[in-house]
Amino acid sequence: MDDRSTGILGPPTELLFGDWYPAVRAQTLRAGKMTTTTLLGIPVLLGRKSDGRVFAMRDLCPHRGIPLSAGWFDGETVQCKYHGWRFEPCGGQCVEIPSLTQIQNESLDVTKIYAAAFPCEERDGYAWVYIPPVGAGRIMSNLPPVPELPKFSAKFRGAHLVADLPCNVDHGIIGLMDPAHGPFVHQAWWWRSKASIHEKEKHFEPIPEGFRMSAHAPSGNSAPYKLLGVYGEPITTTIDFLLPNRRIETIRCGEKWFSSLTTVTPVTASTCRIDVVAAWNVFYAVPFVTSIATFFGGRFVRQDQETMIEQAQGLRSNPSLMLIDDADKPAKWYFALKQARLKGSGEHPLSGPVVLRWRS
Repeated sequence: MDDRSTGILGPPTELLFGDWYPAVRAQTLRAGKMTTTTLLGIPVLLGRKSDGRVFAMRDLCPHRGIPLSAGWFDGETVQCKYHGWRFEPCGGQCVEIPSLTQIQNESLDVTKIYAAAFPCEERDGYAWVYIPPVGAGRIMSNLPPVPELPKFSAKFRGAHLVADLPCNVDHGIIGLMDPAHGPFVHQAWWWRSKASIHEKEKHFEPIPEGFRMSAHAPSGNSAPYKLLGVYGEPITTTIDFLLPNRRIETIRCGEKWFSSLTTVTPVTASTCRIDVVAAWNVFYAVPFVTSIATFFGGRFVRQDQETMIEQAQGLRSNPSLMLIDDADKPAKWYFALKQARLKGSGEHPLSGPVVLRWRS
């Protein structure tokens, strides 16, 4: 998807380290090849070893600071272009310094030298990278589980979408959980219209590291949900938000289901990226269902992207903003949860179940 945000950036924000973030689509990582991306302002080098394992390193040689991506990868080790230092990429351990003489090799154990390497795992078609807290050191243990899209049957179809946003991750996330913009930003015959606005009541409950919109019948003014009525079963949807950046929606209709995992990943302190991965067994036998879902899903995400690009123009001056009840309550909860993690202390903003009401 085109990024039309060049030169239109809003204010930066603090970032949450010590968690997993989706870096690139795993299918782009081919054995013996390297690629680069940026996560939380960190240049990251990714690749796949000959044995199939994916890796993520800080794109920086610890010797003289040249990007490792300027060098070579033979499927086993990454070699720096400047002086030929060679590293095992999964752990970052140095295995060779070509300039050392035999005597120097005996006095300097090169295997005690490390380039920065990050835990990297494949899930749902993405290479996820764990970005540790500043000063965490090389040895990392007791990591949180790698996020994974919920699935409820062995056979299912799937799709993914991506869009770059010119705003910081906070604005990306509160836009993601905002329930009131739908009839305005997402006006379309296949979704909903401004005239379809009506009062809604949703129940929320606290969960570790986030909150949940409890299981409920989905909005009657959204065409995709209406399609599920052909199965003749009650339809329920549950939406979870989890720090640092995840929205998980599951829709159940008897044995039929749809689930999506949406993440808003900070690229820098001022920019972010939306990734959506979805799976379903509804309309499984319908021809071209994945292409159809990807087309309409892409238009949906593009509407959010275009709105964020326009919003970024206003945010450039760092204006004072306001949040109101009840539609903006989830945004307030997010900021409270984020601050509690940044400070390492603080109570959950929800002490128990809460009912919110708004019109959308």
